[in-house]
Amino acid sequence: MLDILYRDDRIVAINKPAGLLVHRSNIDRHETRFAVQLLRDQIGQRVHPLHRLDKGTSGVLLFAFDADSAREVGGQFERNEVRKQYLAVVRGWPPEAGIIDHPLSRQFDDYGRKLGAASPTEALPAITEFRRLGTVELPEAVDRYPTSRYALIMLTPQSGRQHQLRRHMKHITHPIIGDATWGKGIHNRFFQQRFGCGRLLLACTGMKLRHPQDGRVLSIAAPLEKSFADAVRALGWDGIGA
Repeated sequence: MLDILYRDDRIVAINKPAGLLVHRSNIDRHETRFAVQLLRDQIGQRVHPLHRLDKGTSGVLLFAFDADSAREVGGQFERNEVRKQYLAVVRGWPPEAGIIDHPLSRQFDDYGRKLGAASPTEALPAITEFRRLGTVELPEAVDRYPTSRYALIMLTPQSGRQHQLRRHMKHITHPIIGDATWGKGIHNRFFQQRFGCGRLLLACTGMKLRHPQDGRVLSIAAPLEKSFADAVRALGWDGIGA
């Protein structure tokens, strides 16, 4: 059963588990479980996904029940009016706070296919704010140093580019733990072996938007999944960023 965080007659929000696709994609063409389908079957109503989370990312995922609500909230996403908050565990110690202003190009279309030569691939503006919440230095030589440093950070994207947070953290050389594409395998394997956590340590923990019917501000929060929360606790950050 999907964990429903909020529901009324216009929209519904779930806490998407890591490893679940939002909808069908050629990137995982053999996958048979999708959030859209599972939620529809669970509540007995058709739903329209309003945004996407990567397969490995958990947290707040929003749907609309009708086309008008989907259009209204979808416009808020397109205009970057929805405030999204993420937690992530990254390699190294980034600055206490900062802004990553680094344009990003599209890599796949909406169905996971590689963009063709005629498709627009120019880099588009992409901005992410970050704030460091906690740090730890483990007395283990995971890589080429005698100790290994990790940080818990809060990420607030100001735009909605494809894989933006993962690519931006890679850009500033603090990749997210568990990221098989833009991360570093040796640290990913360490977290799996040491903490039993093989997932991407990125979660959408909060979202603010205007309700499509009356415009009131909705704040939706999602707790961390157990595997993520256990890793955070093991690193001494329990209660930080909650």
